[in-house]
Amino acid sequence: MSQTQNAAIAVVGIDIGKNSFHIVGHDERGAIVLRQKWSRGQVEARFANMPPCLVGMEACVGAHHLSRKLNSLGHNARLMPAKYVRPYSRGQKNDFRDAEAIAEAVQRPTMKFVATKTAEQLDLQALHRVRERLVSQRTGIINQIRAFLLERGIAVRQGQRFLRAELPRILVMPPDVLSPRMVRIIEDLAGDWRRLDERVESLSNEIETIARQDAGCERLMSVPGIGPIISSAMVAAIGAGDVFTKGRDFAAWLGLVPKQISTGDRTILGKLSRRGNRYLRVSVRAGGVGRADQAEDLGAPWAQALDRGGQEAAASQRAGDRTRQ
Repeated sequence: MSQTQNAAIAVVGIDIGKNSFHIVGHDERGAIVLRQKWSRGQVEARFANMPPCLVGMEACVGAHHLSRKLNSLGHNARLMPAKYVRPYSRGQKNDFRDAEAIAEAVQRPTMKFVATKTAEQLDLQALHRVRERLVSQRTGIINQIRAFLLERGIAVRQGQRFLRAELPRILVMPPDVLSPRMVRIIEDLAGDWRRLDERVESLSNEIETIARQDAGCERLMSVPGIGPIISSAMVAAIGAGDVFTKGRDFAAWLGLVPKQISTGDRTILGKLSRRGNRYLRVSVRAGGVGRADQAEDLGAPWAQALDRGGQEAAASQRAGDRTRQ
């Protein structure tokens, strides 16, 4: 690129790929003055030779790393949810069109941006992602053991602790009830279960240690029903929460407010919207289940929710109120 072309660029939209990046640059009038495809190795070097400008990207894999790099070079890198960029796409779908849409969207004064995550946040988020996968695998193994036992007419009360307590008795049942081959299969599954328990406990302990050493997590843990897992997941997802102006914005982002379908003078509120970070929403709501039994002691709104919809409604009420605190 020539020095004159560099000087004319005010806004850049980047469509991030695995090995190639499609770049579209606008000048102050909004005209396209740059339209190129760069390799991953060229991006940092070329932006280092450009004057500071506004850079837009979709919040996807690799975007936070690139955003930190561009900010360190003096640029103003902004991340946006992909669903908010889509309305600005015109014509046929290709990578340059996507980059044009990103360059248009990043200039909108009402655009909702995503805060750039630090390396520490991404590390903490990775711990939660691995733990979530292991918990899912453990649940699958437990369900598979239950299904095999039900095929033999053996039903065990719901709950991990009940199945764990019953397994020694089940495995010594006579061959006419449980065949030797099935006993061996269940023993192998039980071994996988124990190994997953150890890994989940190890990751949980590591997350708890990090949470106890983080001031933001400690502040969140002062809210009833929020422990090390939930608080660290919140910090990993939103950091200090600077992108939200009030607690209700965070609750809406998390999907813990009613879905609104209003028109004219009619305000119609439906069920919970369930948008945003599913892992964090489920974790916050699970913390609310533990507090639902104490709803009468927590105040009238929770007691009314308990009377109206039982523990599930009280848990949702509690989760939504916690995110607003």
